Amino acid sequence: MSSPQILPILHYPDPRLHKVAKPVDLAAGVPKHIQALIANMLTTMYDAQGIGLAATQVDVHERLIVIDVSEERNAPIVLINPNVTWASAEKQKGDEGCLSVPGIYDGVERSTSVKVSAADEHGQVREISADGLLAVCMQHEMDHLMGKVFVEYLSPLKRTRIKSKMAKLEREESSSRK
Repeated sequence: MSSPQILPILHYPDPRLHKVAKPVDLAAGVPKHIQALIANMLTTMYDAQGIGLAATQVDVHERLIVIDVSEERNAPIVLINPNVTWASAEKQKGDEGCLSVPGIYDGVERSTSVKVSAADEHGQVREISADGLLAVCMQHEMDHLMGKVFVEYLSPLKRTRIKSKMAKLEREESSSRK
């Protein structure tokens, strides 16, 4: 097996971020391409100093998420075909950022606790109860699988400003590559 690679992360407002991810077929276990993708996504997430990454963000439209909210960055969680089975009625607004929207942070209201059912990297289905940062991260990444980026929770004015800022950043990056 080749060593994991850093994958390019799509940046908002790339239309590919709005594709809805398809379930991973686990009938014959975790497919080889998904095992390789997990390794590459973890490498990419750690390299970008993120705490979560959805396959959608690396232009793979299958229901796969990797997360690591540990201080030591050594407790990765793999969620294949995740589904929220329960979400608390209690909500909290907190600042969120996103590897697909670098440098932008804004308040999003999320459930404070969730239960998520998903297969792990071995294809074992389990239910994870999460609260705090892990609950927020799971909800944020699952939005990506549904084709939704966190800035879509913001006002149209803020979204327009963010799109302009991202377009300017993209222009600056492409002119520095020339």
